[in-house]
Amino acid sequence: MDDGVARTMWARFELVHDLVYFAPEAHLAAAELGLRGFWMGYFAFRAAPLGPVPASVVTSSFYVFHPDRVARAVPDAWGYAGPADVLAARERAMDAAMTRVFGADTVGSAEMAEAADLAWEAAQAADTTGRVLGAANQALPRPAQPHVKLWQALTTLREHRGDGHIAVLVGHGLGPVEAMAMKCAAGESDEELLRQTRKWDLAAWRAAQAGLSDRGWLTDDGRLTPAGTAAHTSVEAGTDTAAAVPWTTLGPDATSRLGDLLAPLARTVRESRLLPDGNPVGLPEATPEADGEAVTLGGPPA
Repeated sequence: MDDGVARTMWARFELVHDLVYFAPEAHLAAAELGLRGFWMGYFAFRAAPLGPVPASVVTSSFYVFHPDRVARAVPDAWGYAGPADVLAARERAMDAAMTRVFGADTVGSAEMAEAADLAWEAAQAADTTGRVLGAANQALPRPAQPHVKLWQALTTLREHRGDGHIAVLVGHGLGPVEAMAMKCAAGESDEELLRQTRKWDLAAWRAAQAGLSDRGWLTDDGRLTPAGTAAHTSVEAGTDTAAAVPWTTLGPDATSRLGDLLAPLARTVRESRLLPDGNPVGLPEATPEADGEAVTLGGPPA
């Protein structure tokens, strides 16, 4: 299968995974544990598979957040709720959120169970060597409820892809702020949203842009040069290649079937408007992959 399949599948499963960040059920579950504010809940829910790790480990594995943003949440979060309690809470939250967003009939359907089985098979096939967040999620036990099982499998695939993306960024000499500046210059995310939510000051952002300009990758007005476009394309292609193994292992027919099963779920999440404006996860917004329409897997993405 072409590596474009990995990008097509990411555009489907990222939206379902993102419920853990933006669904009110997740915020409520975090608050019920005593976690204070959005960011403590975010870092605890996402880092819990790693165990009660310090802020330095979270900062390293999440990559794009300023250390001060992380240090305000971790390790204090583990004083309110241990990782095992956090993991149980996020499962309960995803059960409630998916039932509300997709409907009881959908989460209880044979199609949901089929999607969960296919996604779990793909997630277990992921090579997590050197991929810390992917490995930690892959090692979690299989949830009993099919829709929660689906969410956990998609989360493993998402973190597996993210770990590979970080490796590619490091290989290209792109640090956290440079990586975000490139994403924004490519039109994939809003600069102010990323800078403020990841807690980088304007001086650090401008310094990163200046460094990219020195490399010949950004114009004076912050747009990608031809060389910058080539570098961005190389990063994205490398990320897709690094994320391809689960889909080549699953095979084209099963991957295509899972893509079809995820399409209406992705479309429902997009239409719910739960994700904030400014596209913090950098998903494509005006393509068949993003909109959950039919695409051909096994060749270049539509």
